Amino acid sequence: MTDFLLELRCEEIPARMQKGARAELKKLFRRELDAAGVATGELTIWSTPRRLALIARDLPEATKAVREEAKGPPVAAPDQAVDGFCRKMGLERDALEVRDVKGRETYFAVKDIPGRATSDLLAEAIPAIIRDFSWPKSMRWGDASLSTESLRWVRPLSGIVALFGGEVVACEVDGIPAGCETKGHRFHSSGAITIGSVDDYAMKLRAGHVIVDHVERESIVRDGAASAALDAGLKLVEDEGLVVENAGLTEWPVPLLGRFDDEFLTVPPEVIQLTARVNQKYFVCEDSVGKLANAFVCTANIAADDGGAAIVDGNRKVLAARLSDARFFWELDQKTSLEDHAKKLERITFHEKLGTVADKVERVAKLARWLCEERIVAGDPDLAEQAARLCKADLVTEMVGEFPELQGLMGGYYARTEGLDPQVADAIRDHYKPVGQGDEVPTAPVTVAVSLADKLDTLVGFFQFDEKPTGSKDPFALRRAGLGILALVLNNDLRVTMRSLIISAAHDGGSPDAGRDIAGFLIERLKVQQRENGIRHDMIDAVLPVETQADTVRVVNRVQALQAFIDTENGTNLLAGYKRAANILKKEEWEDTAATSSIPHTIPHTGEEDPLSQVDDPEMRAIVAARLETQHSTSLAYTPEPAEAALIAALDDAAPKAATAIEAEDFADAMSALASLRAPIDAFFEEVTVNDDDAIKRSTRLALLARFRAAVHNVADFSRIEG
Repeated sequence: MTDFLLELRCEEIPARMQKGARAELKKLFRRELDAAGVATGELTIWSTPRRLALIARDLPEATKAVREEAKGPPVAAPDQAVDGFCRKMGLERDALEVRDVKGRETYFAVKDIPGRATSDLLAEAIPAIIRDFSWPKSMRWGDASLSTESLRWVRPLSGIVALFGGEVVACEVDGIPAGCETKGHRFHSSGAITIGSVDDYAMKLRAGHVIVDHVERESIVRDGAASAALDAGLKLVEDEGLVVENAGLTEWPVPLLGRFDDEFLTVPPEVIQLTARVNQKYFVCEDSVGKLANAFVCTANIAADDGGAAIVDGNRKVLAARLSDARFFWELDQKTSLEDHAKKLERITFHEKLGTVADKVERVAKLARWLCEERIVAGDPDLAEQAARLCKADLVTEMVGEFPELQGLMGGYYARTEGLDPQVADAIRDHYKPVGQGDEVPTAPVTVAVSLADKLDTLVGFFQFDEKPTGSKDPFALRRAGLGILALVLNNDLRVTMRSLIISAAHDGGSPDAGRDIAGFLIERLKVQQRENGIRHDMIDAVLPVETQADTVRVVNRVQALQAFIDTENGTNLLAGYKRAANILKKEEWEDTAATSSIPHTIPHTGEEDPLSQVDDPEMRAIVAARLETQHSTSLAYTPEPAEAALIAALDDAAPKAATAIEAEDFADAMSALASLRAPIDAFFEEVTVNDDDAIKRSTRLALLARFRAAVHNVADFSRIEG
């Protein structure tokens, strides 16, 4: 078995593309070797700004010879069929074998494929991998007259190292031959580096000041930046995305700490951090009390002779220029009130079918006020309306224009500098939350009202104007809005039906029939959200039919209790008993309406009123009364067996208990009442013959199973539970 090394060297590969490039190289390499019948074991793939490297261990020296056989048409088949088979297999008719297949002479194509040297296969695979490589963005270079033939790559390809064992794999791509020479660091290494084998590749590059393992570089950036901050008595603000990006920008990372002027700390800390991160790829630091410090950590790509002093000074000057711009925007925006900023929203289109951002703000303000006035949210209606009218005002500020990521946050800061109520400022700051699974969910009442109103307006509006998400596209982030609505409702225990929320958020001129689609969409989002909490989708399906008018909090509480019950031994066995009963009733085509009145019981089993009270016609009343009397007499025509009587008594006890518990929203007690049916139903099936030869017994026992099924259905539709 032999190891293989492939290095593709080029100009700077953007850091954001390197993860995808590693996955692409792995996929294409496996594709090529799988097609050649060569098994690929463990693959190691590395990336730096200037190279992609792949190491494949334990490849065979050559493929094994194989024989392929294919059955063809019968000998007596038309010539066209035989000739077509020959063309497909690439053989002449004389080369076909004739074999007996169930008494019929049949053609077979047999090919003996000799083994091939793996190095030859790799020589064919490498050009295919390079030419088929998919980049988010790529470029051509070289002679423009050859542009239709020239190579497309992320940046100009400059070298290929391909070693199988210690031998070069002979191949060429776009005039670049594969070899055994590479280059080290752009500044710390000069001349070619000769790679002798797979095992000395990383070592020789390290000697040339290149750490080819991206994971190792990430560790150097992460630990080095934290250490630099600690040495200065500070704590690094962790940012894993920035760690990966800095590792993708350097081949020899050296974290360095620098300082900027204290005067910039008058700018909100989030602005400073975003300026440093987005524009300069710097980390920021905090002091011992968690306050942003006037320090940053940059990552150099060289080990400078002066310890990095000049590098730090240069980066400090660049950061100072960026922070000066940020401070200018901060001060300029405060010269205009949020109310005046909000007037400019009339010039911004939210969506062609939904009007301007100002129109949206008006709708959100009314909806937020309604939520508070109806006490769905325990917030001050006036403050909720005020916050809603100002929540989008920062969209027209200079700061948010420069950093869109700060929308909401800057509005909160500007509200505070104006002296607005803190509840209003907090609502403006946090009304976009939650922005995804795992994000903080607001709990302050005014904030909840504005956030919920904003998301409802968006979701209902786009659905009403038929701008719904598809399986692959969700341009208006409606799935995220739906999850946000559910998180706000559940985390804050808001007792309101989705129907009420949808109706209250309906848009003028939109489709009045979109409510059903919105409700279905939110149910699907609820399944997604609860799956993150370990709740199965079939549990939600089982509860929804019996909670058609319930609020979401009640539904989820009932679902959680149901799953907790089903996961117990009693629940599992009761489900099995239910399914057995349901299958028998289905097979017998038993109608519940005919069954319930013929069941012996000591108290009404459904809690319903006298069935005769629903009959107005005197003649019909007489007919129904006579039928009920006959059924009742029939039901008492024999003495129930002990297991039968035990199930009747258990139903008499469990059904009202479950109903009472459900009314009180004590779903755990409702499930406990159901649990009491487990032993009686098991005993019933063990000791009682349902399909008795006696028609009266059979009918009464089927009715009893129907009653059992109905009692279970009052808690949840067990037919929708999988398992």
